[in-house]
Amino acid sequence: MEILVAPKLKKFKKVGLAFGGGGARGFALIGCVRAFEEEGITFDYIAGTSIGSVMGAMLAYGLSSDQMQEIATNLKLKDIRKSKLPLVPSPTDAIEEIVKKVVGDIDIKDLKTPFCAVAVDMKSGNEVDITEGNLSKALAGSCAVPTVFHAVEFEDKLLFDGGLQNTIPADVLRKLGCDAVISVDINSTRGNGTDSTKYFDLIMASVDIMMKSNAIKGYLNSDLIIKPDLKRFRASKMDGMLEMIEEGYRATKSMMPQIKELLKRKKIKKHWWGFKAKRK
Repeated sequence: MEILVAPKLKKFKKVGLAFGGGGARGFALIGCVRAFEEEGITFDYIAGTSIGSVMGAMLAYGLSSDQMQEIATNLKLKDIRKSKLPLVPSPTDAIEEIVKKVVGDIDIKDLKTPFCAVAVDMKSGNEVDITEGNLSKALAGSCAVPTVFHAVEFEDKLLFDGGLQNTIPADVLRKLGCDAVISVDINSTRGNGTDSTKYFDLIMASVDIMMKSNAIKGYLNSDLIIKPDLKRFRASKMDGMLEMIEEGYRATKSMMPQIKELLKRKKIKKHWWGFKAKRK
């Protein structure tokens, strides 16, 4: 009689968290963080693109979801984007100042959790995965949507929004040594077009359509993907912030059984005398 033996599940050493881009829909990420907090879930590495890089850096710094929500509540669109005219880009100084005010003028390596901000270098046309250097400049570059913001000078590079090449940076975490990745896609309806005939709305919809193809590698490199239902919110408007936070929370809590099952497979190292060591 043949006895079937279940295959042994692969154990994970490092689990990463990838925050995708999506403009103002990024407020939903605060709800995701709140759900992780309630379950005591932490990550070995965090990566983010565009608004995902800002929220990811705040989490990597050690801010709680309540602190992140308080900061977000006090923000106004005019504090971030100075130009009110379509296709007249704003400087990213305001983004940099907000970051400095919250965490200080620090290097990415000073964050408590290893972190990577994803941007695109317009000089070379290549994706840039930034793991060291000035944090505020890196985040501003990752968020610099063409036509909305000016490109950001970062060391010898000229940065635009990372979503142009990698809107869900799960593969970045794989390259950095994570063997399991949980991703959050706050723009899962990208590429669906728009009913608006306004020129600026059409331009932004065009950018979304271009980003649709590069989201595929994010899905392929993720073990789990959290997808809050945010299609009723506009990426360019801050209206509905609290509802977006709630959607992020709800979507993460709904996937908590799968998340916990994945994290059960993470190795816990032991000392030679048998006591459990800290998770690495």
